[in-house]
Amino acid sequence: MVKANVLRSGALSVVDYRCDAGPADRPFVECHRAHSLSYVRRGSFGYRTRGKDFELVAGSILVGHAGDEYVCTHQHHRCGDECLSFQPTPAFVESVGGGPEVWRVACVPPLPELMVLGELAQSAAAGDSTVGLDEAALWFTHRFVECVSGRAAKPLRAQAADRRRAVETALWLDESAGEAVDLDAMAGRAGLSPFHFLRVFSKVLGVTPHQYLVRARLRRAARLLADETLPVTDVALDAGFADLSNFVRTFRRAAGVSPREFRRASRGERKILQERVTHAGAR
Repeated sequence: MVKANVLRSGALSVVDYRCDAGPADRPFVECHRAHSLSYVRRGSFGYRTRGKDFELVAGSILVGHAGDEYVCTHQHHRCGDECLSFQPTPAFVESVGGGPEVWRVACVPPLPELMVLGELAQSAAAGDSTVGLDEAALWFTHRFVECVSGRAAKPLRAQAADRRRAVETALWLDESAGEAVDLDAMAGRAGLSPFHFLRVFSKVLGVTPHQYLVRARLRRAARLLADETLPVTDVALDAGFADLSNFVRTFRRAAGVSPREFRRASRGERKILQERVTHAGAR
């Protein structure tokens, strides 16, 4: 079993599990130390807990209940399995509601409304989405509770105070884009829980907090690229991107050209942007 922690926030953690066990490996008893939702993105395995047996395939969700013993088996698949596990804190489990019975279902079959969010979280973990992994994880957890409990969240009506909080946070992000900022910090500044803040900000401004932060960083980067003396690596770090490869990938996805090509275009090489427009029109 290979385990990698990919996120740790105030509300939950996200862990990437990759297991290569097969039919020849002897199963053993384990214990859930905390509540968890493990989205199966590849492979299959068996799960036995509280006297019941389940078979999980891609798209299924293993629901771990803190304190329960369990056994995983691998009788039907020789290539192992991979899961993205969302592990909420006790306080977050209590706040999200649903009751104890929700966290004792043990297994949820592949459901479209959960699978799409599981894949979104996987894309966010891989850096292929503009949505933050913390945002996707919160959405996934809340949607799980809604699906299992049968109680959908009430539509959000943004009040005047909500609009003020969203706008003030956006203005603060414009000033703080070059710093390390996460959803917990944004929500704390707004005086809201992370999930309620995520809903309010998205409702009022039409983008998630992470998407707004990334776009604030892109705006800053575009301005800095006009400075011929500043190396592209320094532009990436100054704008708030953690590393150069992430910056280049994100900038190209937004602008259609690399940061260096954008810089050359900003210095008068119109052919670069003309080729971009011509290519887009031909599709």
